[in-house]
Amino acid sequence: MRELAKLLADDGYSATPAHILEGLAEPLVHTVPTGAPQGIYAELWHIVYWQEISLRWIASKPVDYPEHSSQGFPSAEDAASTPWSELHRRFFAGVALAARLAEDDAELGRRIVCASRPGHPVRHMTVLEQLENLAAHNAYHLGRIVLLRQLLGSWPPPSGGDRW
Repeated sequence: MRELAKLLADDGYSATPAHILEGLAEPLVHTVPTGAPQGIYAELWHIVYWQEISLRWIASKPVDYPEHSSQGFPSAEDAASTPWSELHRRFFAGVALAARLAEDDAELGRRIVCASRPGHPVRHMTVLEQLENLAAHNAYHLGRIVLLRQLLGSWPPPSGGDRW
C-alpha cells in the first residue's frame, strides 16, 4: 500500500481512522465537552462534507465552494436527519475510494478543477495534490476527534491504542 493510501485509510500517521472512530455511538458523539466548539459528530460530519466535495472534484463533477464556513458543519436538522451510523458509513466509503485512487498511477497525474473561495481564481491541481489535501484535512480533524474522545473519557478505543 502506498504511503498516501495509508495516510487516508490505514496507519500512516497515527491510529487508523477505524480505531479512532471505533466504539463510538449516539448520544456520546453529540456530546460537546466544556470549552470545545463542537462534538465528535460535527467533526466527522465536517470531514465527510469536504471528503465528498473533494471526491466529486476528482470525478470532474463541479461543486461550488461553500459561501460560508458554517456550511461545512451540520445544522441541527442535519444532525437529526443523518444518524451516526450513516455518517460513519459515508466516511469509510469515501476513504476507501480515496485510497483506491491513491494507488492508481493513471489517475494521480490527471489535472482537475477545484473551486475556490468566492473572489479567488479557480484552482487547478492534480488528483495526487487533491488527495494530499484530503489526507491532511482528514488527519487534522481525526486528531480533533481523538482529543474530544480524551476529554469525554472514551480514549483509547476498545481495541486499545496509545494514550497520547
